[in-house]
Amino acid sequence: MRWILAIFVLLVVLLTTLPTLSRFGIGRLPGDLSFTVFGRRVELPFMSTILLLAAIVLIGKLI
Repeated sequence: MRWILAIFVLLVVLLTTLPTLSRFGIGRLPGDLSFTVFGRRVELPFMSTILLLAAIVLIGKLI
């Protein structure tokens, strides 16, 4: 249950910082969904979230 909460929090943080991170390629990876619903753009960065989570876990293991 904690992992689901952690992934949800990371997804919310990632979505709020996505315009800034898009300059580095985050949010445009294969597996990141982007579509328009009722004239509003919706972006779901699934692959970016998994990649960032794996980097955080790797850094956590090294520390």
